[in-house]
Order: sequence, then structure tokens, then C-alpha cells
Amino acid sequence: MELSKAIVKGAMLVAATVGLSSVSAQAGKRPVVVELFTSQGCSSCPPANANLIELSKRPDVLALSFAVTYWDYLGWKDIFGKPEFTERQAVYEPALGEPSLFTPQMVIDGKASNVGFRLGEVEKLIAAASADEEPSIDLSSGEVRIGGGKAPAGGADVWLVHYDPKLVNVPVRRGENSGATLPHSHVVHGLARLGSWDGSVASFAIPPASAGLRTAVLVQERNGGPILSAKTD
Repeated sequence: MELSKAIVKGAMLVAATVGLSSVSAQAGKRPVVVELFTSQGCSSCPPANANLIELSKRPDVLALSFAVTYWDYLGWKDIFGKPEFTERQAVYEPALGEPSLFTPQMVIDGKASNVGFRLGEVEKLIAAASADEEPSIDLSSGEVRIGGGKAPAGGADVWLVHYDPKLVNVPVRRGENSGATLPHSHVVHGLARLGSWDGSVASFAIPPASAGLRTAVLVQERNGGPILSAKTD
């Protein structure tokens, strides 16, 4: 009986140790960044918007919806569209091996691209993404601090993103989606480059987000390269 108790006690100790190790490992993880490039003027985009809404519910995903402007000529100007969002997508395409801009496109951690309505394929890319937090990112009121670490040879960019986490329904009155009310979530309203990171500790002042918006910071290899780290408040 005493030997059995000792075995059980040892097993419980091992299980506790494994549990602590698992927690420690997860503590160094950060969300996988999924960027959707979409347009209210694109008839293929509503299913991708719906997929991003589902992905945004996952704690291991930072979902960001960027509205592009190049379909505005079809008859409906996307109310969230900004030229800088279109430019972000344009910078991605050569690095991802894409021949041209398209919607709906999902970019996973800056490393892989897929059509946004193929949820199963996107989920496989999320599962395959390495989401180690390096460098560390500390967000506080009015400032972001990037920790030290190994930087890419060309350095990295530090991006500030302001986005709305709420579900927003937009009635579309013209264009390919005329008459439809399109749900959106995690819509990006602001994107700005704060500066560069060369592997040493760096701090940047950040403006407060407008009411209802959240703040995210991305550290990313230059020229549309992989995302190295990400943090949201």
C-alpha cells in the first residue's frame, strides 16, 4: 500500500511539473497575426469577412481587416478603405510570390498567403506558424518598449495598428454587393510605422487610440517580411 502511495505521489509531482512547463512555454507565445485584405466592392469578400470574424474569436490569433481601395471604381467606395492599406498589401505580394493584388487575401504572420474564403487552408497555415515572442513587446500608456534580441540582417519595422474589435454591419447600396449588409470585425482604422528595431532595446511614443479602438504593435522584417512579434492591448 505504501509503495502504491509513493507511485501515485510521484506521478502527481511529474504531472504538476509538466503542467508548469506547459504554462511557461505558452507564456512566451504570442498570437499569430492574420491580415485580411478585403473590399466592400468585392463580391467574393463577404465569406472571407465571415471567416475572419470566426478567427478573431481565437485567443491564439490577432485578426486584422484591411480595406483596400482598388475596387472602389466598381461603384461602391469602401467606407474603411485607405491608400496605406492598399500599399501594405502591394508590398507583401512580391515577398509572398503573388503575381498581383487580389481580394480576399489572408496573410498569415507575414509568411504565407491564401484566399480568405478557404478557412480550412488558412487554419492549417495558422497551425504551422511559429508564434514565439521575440522580441518581447511591452505596451503601456503612451509608450511601447521592444526588448532586445536577434534582429534580421536588414533590421525590422515597428508598426502601430489601431483597430475596432467590435462587430460592425455596413449596408452596401451600390456595386457588386448592392443591397447586402456586410458584417465586419477587427477593422483597421490606422496604420503607422513607428521606427526600426535593430536588436537592441527600443522605445517609441504612441498616440492614444480613438474611443472604442484597440492598439496593436507588430515587429516585422522589412519589405513585407515575416512578423517577428506582435502584441495587442
